[in-house]
Amino acid sequence: QVQLVESGGGLVQAGGSLRLSCAASGSIVSLGVMGWYRQAPGKQRELVASITRGGNTNYADSVKGRFTISRDNAKNTVYLQMSSLKFEDTAVYYCNAKRLIIATVNDYWGQGTQVTISS
Repeated sequence: QVQLVESGGGLVQAGGSLRLSCAASGSIVSLGVMGWYRQAPGKQRELVASITRGGNTNYADSVKGRFTISRDNAKNTVYLQMSSLKFEDTAVYYCNAKRLIIATVNDYWGQGTQVTISS
């Protein structure tokens, strides 16, 4: 089993910055992809950014140029640096990890951390 714990959420003014952290523990072998999703009330959960063990990244169009995802494999931790925050970035942010075993993908989720942007 894999446990994911997010931290770093909070309240910040528009235009400000915030950094989220996600620490993985337990059976962490072969976690090929880690990433961040977010969900606002009444909306579906959406991918924000992802990163492979080798450092390849993928971003949602809405956050390109503003958010940066990084990964420290030695510390089993993934980060999301958020800058130039907008009101529409307000959501619960969830850490995600994927483990591929043959043709089966196992998904693991953190409990989420609230990010609120004020005017």
